[in-house]
Amino acid sequence: MRLSYKYRLYPNKEQRQALDRMLEIHRQLYNAALQERREAWQKCQVSIRYYDQANQLKELRKFDTDAAWLNYSSIQQTLRRLDKAFEAFFRRVKKGDKPGSPRFKGKGWFKSVCYVYGDGARLKEGRLYVQNVGLVRIFQHRPIPDDAEIKMVVLKRDHLGNWYVIFQLQFPGPEPDPVIGPAVGIDMGLASLATLSTGERIGNPRWFRESEEKLAVLQRIRSRCKRGSKQYRELTRQIRRLHQHIANQRLDFHHKVSTELVRRFAFIAVENLNINGLRRSHVSKSMGDAGWGSFLNMLSYKAASAGKAVVKVNPNNTSQACSECDSFIQKPLSERLHVCPRCGIVLDRDHNAALNILTRGQRVAVKCSEASASVGGSSPL
Repeated sequence: MRLSYKYRLYPNKEQRQALDRMLEIHRQLYNAALQERREAWQKCQVSIRYYDQANQLKELRKFDTDAAWLNYSSIQQTLRRLDKAFEAFFRRVKKGDKPGSPRFKGKGWFKSVCYVYGDGARLKEGRLYVQNVGLVRIFQHRPIPDDAEIKMVVLKRDHLGNWYVIFQLQFPGPEPDPVIGPAVGIDMGLASLATLSTGERIGNPRWFRESEEKLAVLQRIRSRCKRGSKQYRELTRQIRRLHQHIANQRLDFHHKVSTELVRRFAFIAVENLNINGLRRSHVSKSMGDAGWGSFLNMLSYKAASAGKAVVKVNPNNTSQACSECDSFIQKPLSERLHVCPRCGIVLDRDHNAALNILTRGQRVAVKCSEASASVGGSSPL
């Protein structure tokens, strides 16, 4: 299993200048490689791939002093990044989705550089050594597990100019056992972030909504300033800091809630939601504020690392079906109480949905266990 550990870097002035220069050269190489691919196709109908461009690196470094200054394998990773962007583009074309071809990266939109660990970047003497930068002070708020192997190192700069390092760790994770331990179903919502099949509710703090008025004031003042002026840049910095503060609050809340759920339950059933589709609805802003996708991703990888099971089920009619007798009771979204005329059960609508999600998840687990037993393999859960 592969996980990422993120730490804050504190480079000095010279190191920050070297890191900024490194990021800018990588951005220019990315754009140049993208330009080469576009022109080759437009003029000659020739498709250039990663290996075609990687084979040019040695010759390029002979006359380009900036490229020669960079770590060789980090340039390869930048070219692989472009290749992955094209692979995703062609995959979307085949699926019939909106393709969105790879774009040129402006200075504010190229934020990270990737290294192979030990080749240009590694931990040394309690600091992070980066080629041509030196030993950079790092704040390791949590230790790297002893059984983890560091595969990749990603250096990232945010919109405020702060630098971070992300270690991609590979280590064996325990096989989940969905049978042992308590089980729970989770219904995602907006009034509450989640409702559990136990009847508990997890509140939705609405971080963005709370700061929306302050954000609007800053944006209104900035709109009256001359673009590029000192005041315009300062207001832009304040807006970015506020956005980052909101994101950090949401991230911290999701980490705490997902960790607590994984600690309490061995089997977790959730809905297989089409979040991208729901984002195009009238509740898109509230959904983005709640951060369903981020929360569910955290829940999945934390459960996997702890040997727990997370099962996704079909979300259709989880609120309409009765969790007691399985009757179908049509009700509008405004009706928040589930009342079954057949069995007489009265439940909160979201609690009823969470119970249905748990039942469906357990059925999926049983089918997977039976299928794995029939072929003599281990459970995929």
